[in-house]
Amino acid sequence: MIMKKSLLLISSLVLTSMIPALADDHAGWVSLFDGKTLEGWKSNEEKPNVFSVVDGAIQVKGGRAHLFYDGDVNDGKFKDFEIKLKVKTTPGANGGFYFHTEFQEKGWPTKGYECQINSTHSDDRKTGSLYGIQDVMKNAPSTDGEWFDYHIIVKGKTVRISVDGKEVVNYTEPDDVQRPDNFKGRLIKEGTFAIQGHDPKSITYLKDIQVKVLE
Repeated sequence: MIMKKSLLLISSLVLTSMIPALADDHAGWVSLFDGKTLEGWKSNEEKPNVFSVVDGAIQVKGGRAHLFYDGDVNDGKFKDFEIKLKVKTTPGANGGFYFHTEFQEKGWPTKGYECQINSTHSDDRKTGSLYGIQDVMKNAPSTDGEWFDYHIIVKGKTVRISVDGKEVVNYTEPDDVQRPDNFKGRLIKEGTFAIQGHDPKSITYLKDIQVKVLE
């Protein structure tokens, strides 16, 4: 009996000591997608009806358009942050997730960085690429038809991207960076997030989008 009580006490102490750590793991994270509606997001409607909610995820299907976050979290402006989301591609899908961007009526966003979503599309720049800046070439760390974890951290001038817990990009923007004309807006500044619709045959899914603002 004494031994059982001792074991129960030890178990209780272990669990109690874990509670603060678990709380720290969740502290500061805020959801940007409710799993039911596109509330807090605004499509530029370059191609109508590209974005919809299907089975608790944002479905991206039908052509080029971009869905920008314009909700209340941090007034829709993010500089230093972590963001986590789950993504699923289908065969031949191509998409992206932008940060430090702003609403744009049409065209590819000219401001901010794009984090590539592409498991099997013909573009050699695959999932995890900081598109056109530091790319994951040819061999994607993601698989069509399977949800994968996408984790992006921006702190100061450094961008880190992980897929399923494995870091695939660690990039620091030089102070005197010079970009070619087609990438002039690829700069660390401040802005919102955007989900990319790419082409009519491309279908991707995103869910569990959570952000943590870093001090």
